[in-house]
Amino acid sequence: MSSNADLVQDTNHWGGGSRPMGARYGKLMMWFFLLSDALTFSGFLTAYGLMRFKYESNWPIAENVFTHFPGLEGDQPLLYVALMTFILIMSSVTMVLAVNAGEKMNRGGVTNWMLWTIVGGFIFVGSQAWEWYHFIIGDSGAVETTRQEILHVYNAEGERLSFSQIVHGMEEGHASNHGETFTKSEVLSSMQGDASLYLKEPGKAGRAFTHAESVAFLEAGDVVQGANMIHNEYGRKQFANFFFFITGFHGFHVFSGVVINFIIFYNVLLGTYEKRGHYRMVEKVGLYWHFVDLVWVFVFTFFYLV
Repeated sequence: MSSNADLVQDTNHWGGGSRPMGARYGKLMMWFFLLSDALTFSGFLTAYGLMRFKYESNWPIAENVFTHFPGLEGDQPLLYVALMTFILIMSSVTMVLAVNAGEKMNRGGVTNWMLWTIVGGFIFVGSQAWEWYHFIIGDSGAVETTRQEILHVYNAEGERLSFSQIVHGMEEGHASNHGETFTKSEVLSSMQGDASLYLKEPGKAGRAFTHAESVAFLEAGDVVQGANMIHNEYGRKQFANFFFFITGFHGFHVFSGVVINFIIFYNVLLGTYEKRGHYRMVEKVGLYWHFVDLVWVFVFTFFYLV
């Protein structure tokens, strides 16, 4: 038989008096938002994985696509993307230090670490814009068949050539087109004059065609430079579609996070949270920023590395 004390304790527990997690309303709502957002990103990455599995034989290889690095000549596979990832992760570290400083009511510490977090976010967004620019203008060019299949130009040594190398000659050519535009007639004339050139599908298991077949493909098809939602010189247009949607959706999150962080940073300068007696808003935006960083780790792994 229960005592009166036990009855009172049970009543308080089921009546809401017990708060085992101690989560405040604002923090709990932020977790709900992040959970729903995680499902959205999961849907994007799952769809990407299914599409890549479907076209695995000729799906573009990321390390052959993202090879540019500011100020460096030649191919630097995924080096700039790795640098972007490192910067974003470090911004998550500075956010942790900002939250820690807020718990100690250290206004100066919050100000400094929030500023570094904002700087890291701006660098990442700018780097992503730079990456988009090079992805859109293209690198080497490709041939698009009448069936909208993408084929790349190779020489007898198995090296992929750019339109610039084909049209201007190997000695005067460049490793990439560097923004120069080439017509179908220019590329066709150059391929007809060099029997060592042939077309090959992108991907590790892409098919290679004879010189005669390659010329016939180009005569019936067209040349494509760069990538958009319809044409993609790197391979299947689905690759470009997922690149724009996934990285663009994440980039929007980072940009939004930078704006929110700046607002919080401005309030810190005004002493708003000092007057309230706590820096809980810094903790809440910190949760969002950590989520954005964590999502990018998954995007970087599944889109760029796997």
